[in-house]
Amino acid sequence: QFLGSTEVEQPKGTEVVRDAVRKLKFARHIKKSEGQKTPKVELQISIYGVKILDPKTKEVQHNCQLHRISFCADDKTDKRIFTFICKDSESNKHLCYVFDSEKCVKEITLTIGQAFDLAYRKFLESGGKDVETRKQIAGLQKRIQELETENSELKNKVQDLENQLRITQVHTSPAGSVTPKSPSTDIFDMVPFSPISPQSSTPTRNGTQPPPVPSRSAEIKRDLFGAEPFDPFSCGAGDFPPDIQSKLDEMQEGFKMGLTLEGTVFCLDPLDSRC
Repeated sequence: QFLGSTEVEQPKGTEVVRDAVRKLKFARHIKKSEGQKTPKVELQISIYGVKILDPKTKEVQHNCQLHRISFCADDKTDKRIFTFICKDSESNKHLCYVFDSEKCVKEITLTIGQAFDLAYRKFLESGGKDVETRKQIAGLQKRIQELETENSELKNKVQDLENQLRITQVHTSPAGSVTPKSPSTDIFDMVPFSPISPQSSTPTRNGTQPPPVPSRSAEIKRDLFGAEPFDPFSCGAGDFPPDIQSKLDEMQEGFKMGLTLEGTVFCLDPLDSRC
């Protein structure tokens, strides 16, 4: 039976949940006197969170992500009562959820603690970068689309420059016929580089091939147009869209707080540099 949830001021503490239990028990007593029944619910506990469902329709009434759950305990004075405190995703307020079960109360609280521990390990192993993968892919696709648009604009500019260069390389003879303008050479008798005539296929006036163009240094991390190349597999923390980065920060903060379970903190070592 789900007694309901109520806002609490602190994310942890025995006294905090004790006051919440008293409040919701009193509310249940009032509802019973009015002929209302306490609703029954089904709990689904996994490394992704605790879902509160309608037992008949399986409709999800509440979805509490594990990194938002900070305290979980069963009532020592009432063996039927267990609670947990979870930070609401929309209001960011701490809510205490209270349940009444005839059996498995202690097992349920331990299961939530074990699920939190496994979820935290998974978060560390993945570096926290597999959160909401679809949103990350959507962000990368948006970035790729922007780069493709920019690349198309740059290609148009290059095409315009090539057309202007062709105009400057031809001249009109007095008779009106158009003859190609002889390429000028520098003081070393070399033909200057032209983007429309690759240097590798243009011999110099003395009949020898020009030296090959040296390759770009590996240290230069910019393309022909001065832009840094885009690599979706080397995105740093600051490369994620703001909504994803805030989600990662919020998960990191929630896991670092840990889950207090009957005086035991379900938390591993502090987050390492991968997170």
